[in-house]
Amino acid sequence: MSNVNIILPDNSVKSFDHEPTTLEVANSIGARLAKDTLGAKINGSSEVIDYRLPLKDGTKLSIVTTKSPEAVEVVRHSAAHLMAQAVQEIWPEVKVTIGPVVENGFYYDFDSPFNFTEEHFEKIEKKMEEIQKKDLPLVREQWPINRAIETFQSMGERFKVELIQDLALRGETTVGIYHQGSWFDLCRGPHVQSTGQIKAFKLMSVAGAYWKGDQANQMLQRVYATAFQDKKELEEYLKNIEEAKKRDHRKLGKELGMFMFHPWAPGSPFFTGRGTVVYNELLKYMRDMYFKYGYNEVITPQIFDVELFKTSGHYANYKENMYFTKVDERDFSSKPMNCPSHCLLFGSTKHSYRDLPYRMADFGRLHRYEVSGALSGLTRVRTFCQDDAHIFCTVDQLQQEIKGFVELLNEVYQKLGMSEYHVFLSTRPEKRMGSDEVWDKAEGALAKALELLKIPFTVNPGDGAFYGPKLDIMFVDALKRPWQLGTIQCDFNLPMSFDLKYTGEDNHEHHPVMLHRAVLGSLERFIGVYLEHTAGHLPVWMAPTQVTILNVTDRVNEFCEKVEKHLRSNGIRVEFDRRSEKLNFKIREAQLMKSPYMIIVGDKEAEAGTVSIRLSDGTLHNNISWENACEMIIKNRNNRELKASVEASAQA
Repeated sequence: MSNVNIILPDNSVKSFDHEPTTLEVANSIGARLAKDTLGAKINGSSEVIDYRLPLKDGTKLSIVTTKSPEAVEVVRHSAAHLMAQAVQEIWPEVKVTIGPVVENGFYYDFDSPFNFTEEHFEKIEKKMEEIQKKDLPLVREQWPINRAIETFQSMGERFKVELIQDLALRGETTVGIYHQGSWFDLCRGPHVQSTGQIKAFKLMSVAGAYWKGDQANQMLQRVYATAFQDKKELEEYLKNIEEAKKRDHRKLGKELGMFMFHPWAPGSPFFTGRGTVVYNELLKYMRDMYFKYGYNEVITPQIFDVELFKTSGHYANYKENMYFTKVDERDFSSKPMNCPSHCLLFGSTKHSYRDLPYRMADFGRLHRYEVSGALSGLTRVRTFCQDDAHIFCTVDQLQQEIKGFVELLNEVYQKLGMSEYHVFLSTRPEKRMGSDEVWDKAEGALAKALELLKIPFTVNPGDGAFYGPKLDIMFVDALKRPWQLGTIQCDFNLPMSFDLKYTGEDNHEHHPVMLHRAVLGSLERFIGVYLEHTAGHLPVWMAPTQVTILNVTDRVNEFCEKVEKHLRSNGIRVEFDRRSEKLNFKIREAQLMKSPYMIIVGDKEAEAGTVSIRLSDGTLHNNISWENACEMIIKNRNNRELKASVEASAQA
């Protein structure tokens, strides 16, 4: 065989007289690199392949090591095998099925004659530690299909046999088998070099799961677990899980009296007076931003003749998520999105190129059917409102409008203390409208905008909307969890479907481009995410109760009422807790309700015309004139500051 050349990331070339594995390439560079090798990415793909697979001539190779971001996924894949081996060494009668990596961990589905419990988890983890310490090499073999079927049949592993038969029907002639000691499993990899590289793991929970997700099939036991490269990372993850339980927006929403659900309206939240304050403050803020960035707010109907959604493509591509009814013998649907109604509005009048870009915002209520199993507090509901807007512009205006969206998003996210986010370019889905030529143009426009703005991004293949590709903004919260909130979508298709026109400088008619965009996304979802991000400690301007006044004795009530009246007359949401309870008890109550400012008044303060201010972080600031205190609070609210604070100069 002539030389096989492997191209490294720095464009240097390694030559071999055969098709080498990634591990061989790593060894040719250095023993340390070879020891740390866990897998590979080839030819620009984001998929990690096994380091044991041979590489063809001209392969562009990026080696995945223990220090790579992708390393944890390989470790978790191997930890699934480690768990399955441990289970079968303890209970040989248990049969194995599949064990994929999922977000934050992995699972394995077992066919067990008994139900797994916490007590079983301890035994499994102990056995996993024993196997891990043996540092068993993971050895890959490629078996002919027939040999694999015969072997697993002889072991009574009928689920594995079914999987292999499915592969045979798809044209596969061989399958990958991974050995670790005397135990082996069907798998395509990738896997670590030995069990000793699986440093930290933890079994988390167990749930029922049907084989292949089909209710007609046998119920299995799905054991969820996680793994990390070291125990410190695992401990941090487990700590974050406990913190996430405390921050769960469903728990906080109940404690803070903000929202509720009722079985007569599944997936449809009720916002209380306190929750509605938060909702309306967000709307007010976004309306201020719309004024600054040149948007026109509109109001559109809730239900439409289904012909609208047939024209827009929603009926053909989104029907299963829509609600339908009959009105005067005509088929109607509640709107799942605002874009079709905005097309009707834009098309109702003639437009010149001088009118563009035209930015149309809408806080209209939307309804989408979500299966009951997917509903989750405020983060997945059936009725919601978005900070939704559509921009109609020329092709030449596209880059400037995308830039304007990014500037708006950054300003809003900075104001809300949401500094970390990642951008994903979601490309054409399998089920879509429009030609490939149009999709090429739309995807190219978004990619070009990201490059011009020097924004790093990850391509998310096939996850675009049915009418156009999109940029998805994945906000990373205080616990390092990603949430998809904002988005901008580039759409050449809907303007053509609705035959929308504007008259260009050449006096000819042209179709505009339509940008669908949201900054917060669903307000319901955003409030849920933001409550968890802030642990319920909302900025003063957004808090249901901005100030709680606490008296030490009834003798100061008149003074407290004067402060309360002044704050209230300046639009501050203030509560005076005049109960005859101990001060520490009332402070604790105000803390539980996440009140940003607590104004404390005793005899000395009332006599001197001063107050003490206790912030939600527990800091206490004494001897502040009541006028200065009110002025600071009003200023904080007006400036929409992120945190409650006291100016040092205000204290005597």
